[in-house]
Amino acid sequence: MDANPIIEIKNLSAGYDGRTVLRDVNLTVYQRDFLGIIGPNGGGKTTLIKCILGLLKPTAGEVIFHSSRAAHSQFTMGYLPQYNTIDRKFPITVEEVILSGLSCKKSLTSRFSAELREKAHEVIARMGLDGLEDRAIGALSGGQLQRALLGRAIISDPEVVILDEPSTYIDKRFEARLYELLAEINKDCAIILVSHDIGTVLQQVKSIACVNETLDYHPDAGVTGEWLERNFQCPIELLGHGALPHRILGEHKHSHE
Repeated sequence: MDANPIIEIKNLSAGYDGRTVLRDVNLTVYQRDFLGIIGPNGGGKTTLIKCILGLLKPTAGEVIFHSSRAAHSQFTMGYLPQYNTIDRKFPITVEEVILSGLSCKKSLTSRFSAELREKAHEVIARMGLDGLEDRAIGALSGGQLQRALLGRAIISDPEVVILDEPSTYIDKRFEARLYELLAEINKDCAIILVSHDIGTVLQQVKSIACVNETLDYHPDAGVTGEWLERNFQCPIELLGHGALPHRILGEHKHSHE
């Protein structure tokens, strides 16, 4: 992994309505990192992403960006939101969705240049959406919509792409294709993938962070069953799966007092 940090989170705390959700979080994301962020629901994963994206102001600490590109160039991020935040009734086509990732590249009055449209078509092809350019997003399958939104996230050549629970879009048939695409994208930029699906994430990532109000970081994705059990209060079975560690949750019950 490149040793150059592109995002540094220092002593960050954040919350809503006077309630602390994250406390004293420290995390560094490196150039071409593939960071998995896991943790229980309500543990602060989405809050952390909002702080990185600038959608939520921390109550303490800071998020520092280091562009790995030309000096003074703006740090760019791509974002694939959760499925339930997408309005599928919105009358917009696949091509328009992908071009919307470039909205900062044109003035309000001008249309997209031929060069930018050509770039959009390259992204459409890369996402396996050839022939669907003019299809409305409401007519797409979950997997197709996910790939259109991933195309929107990468068209601006960002330094990091953030995916929030990407498995909510798709049935398992599309999952392998998604991870193939992410492996290709990861050659050019860092990826932060937020998921509650521990087994899937651990097979792909280079480093992992568990967020449950505080943050526990593992630079080599070396997460033991005992660590997961301690952090998730769930028994974990650790299985060999080819060359990749493959972890699944054993049957378990959470006690709610």
